[in-house]
Formats: sequence, structure tokens, C-alpha cells
Amino acid sequence: MQAALLGLVGLLLAFGLSMAVGRYENRRAAVVDDANAIGTTYLRAQTLAEPERSRSLNRLEAYLGTSIRVSNAVPRSGAAKGAIADGERLQRQLWALAGESLASAPRDSAPRLYVESLNEMIDMQTVRVAALNNRVPPAVLALELIGAAIALGLLGAYLAVVGRGVLTVVLAAALVVLLLLVTFDLDRPTRGLIRVPSAPLTQLKASMAEPPPAAPPGRP
Repeated sequence: MQAALLGLVGLLLAFGLSMAVGRYENRRAAVVDDANAIGTTYLRAQTLAEPERSRSLNRLEAYLGTSIRVSNAVPRSGAAKGAIADGERLQRQLWALAGESLASAPRDSAPRLYVESLNEMIDMQTVRVAALNNRVPPAVLALELIGAAIALGLLGAYLAVVGRGVLTVVLAAALVVLLLLVTFDLDRPTRGLIRVPSAPLTQLKASMAEPPPAAPPGRP
């Protein structure tokens, strides 16, 4: 019975860890995709005519700041909700400027390409926020904790009766606790030791600090 319980606990731990790792990888990929979408939109915004060009570039830099704030905030917290709300406000302003650019040059391809990348950037924020909020179900975590406690408790009681194998229990308990800590840490993207890196966004911010490589249309 002890062997069966330990085997069941091992399966539960592996199942919970695989769910946490999958969600962590999705969050990492979402950050990279978000940075790529913002960077592409920023480059295409440089091909717009003035004054939409300068206004869009300034708002895209501010929008990148909101994305970095989302990376540093705890999901569903007040700071995260405020960063998301600021990002959505900037999205509406950018979309309005894109509409003005299309209206002023309906036959040009640059505004159309810019609108396409802007739409992708807006969609990526939704994907990223959903990935941050996608946590391992609490029922799975509770089942892991309860199952590990019962299995290790029975094993400890049995070994206490026979009077040997204390080191085995200590090692098994340490391994189970380590797996549980890693699972909980992976499930919290902005807290703990294992965090979702925001390096793609910070690198993009550094590149935006430099002068735009593309000159406004009609200028040398």
C-alpha cells in the first residue's frame, strides 16, 4: 500500500510539474512575441507621414513601458490592472492615429502595413495577459500537498514502528518538498526564484532610445 501511495504521489507531482513548466514556457514565448510585435510596429510607424509618425512613435514608446510594468507586476493585482488599462488606452490612441494615416493616404501601402502590425500587437497583449493569468488549478496543487502529506506520514509511521530507515524518509520528504517548491515557483511568474524574464522588452526599450533609423517620408 505504501508503494502504491508513493507511486501515486509521484504521478501527481509529475503531472503538476509538467503543467507548471508548460505554462512557464508559454509565458516566456508570449514575452518574446510581444516584444517582436511592438518592435515591428515601431519600425513600420517610421514609414508614416507626419504628424502621425511622431505621435505614433511616442505612444509606442509609452506602450512598451506599460508592457514592462505588466512583466514586473503580480498578475491580477492593482498594479497589473493599472498597467493593462494604460496599455489599452494607448492602443485606442494608436488605432485612431492609424485611421487618420489611412484617411490621409488611402492608396499608400505603408499605412496598411502599419495597421496590420498594430493589430497584431494589440492581439499579443491579450495573449500575454491570458498566459500570465493561466495558473495551475488550485485543486491540482491541493491534491499534491494532501497526497504527499498522507504518503509521507504513512511511510514515517511504518518506519517508526520498525525502527529503521529514517534517512530514507528524510530524503524522500526533501525530494517531495523540492518538487512542490519548484511547481509553486513556476506557477508564480513575477515572484520567487524562477521568474519570466523581460529581457526582450528591456532590450527593445534600449533600442528605442536611439534615433529612428528611418527618416520621415519625403525627407532625405
